[in-house]
Amino acid sequence: MATKRTTELQAMDQDALVNELNELNEELKNMKFDHAVRGIQNPLQLRSMRREIAKVQTEIRAREMAQMSPEQLAKRSKIREGR
Repeated sequence: MATKRTTELQAMDQDALVNELNELNEELKNMKFDHAVRGIQNPLQLRSMRREIAKVQTEIRAREMAQMSPEQLAKRSKIREGR
């Protein structure tokens, strides 16, 4: 079952996802700096921010995989089997 945030990400276009990813990365960088300098009230915000970034990256990668040709997918499967 998809969460509300997941469905929001799926509804966004590719450019919006990339912009969202850049904004989240910048916010995480600032949050880490604030935490190192003076501490933030809730350090678990760092974890949730990293997870949000991972959700956006996952959606971007899923779209890349959906656009791959069958030959590219077959080649990718062979690479994964070798691991």
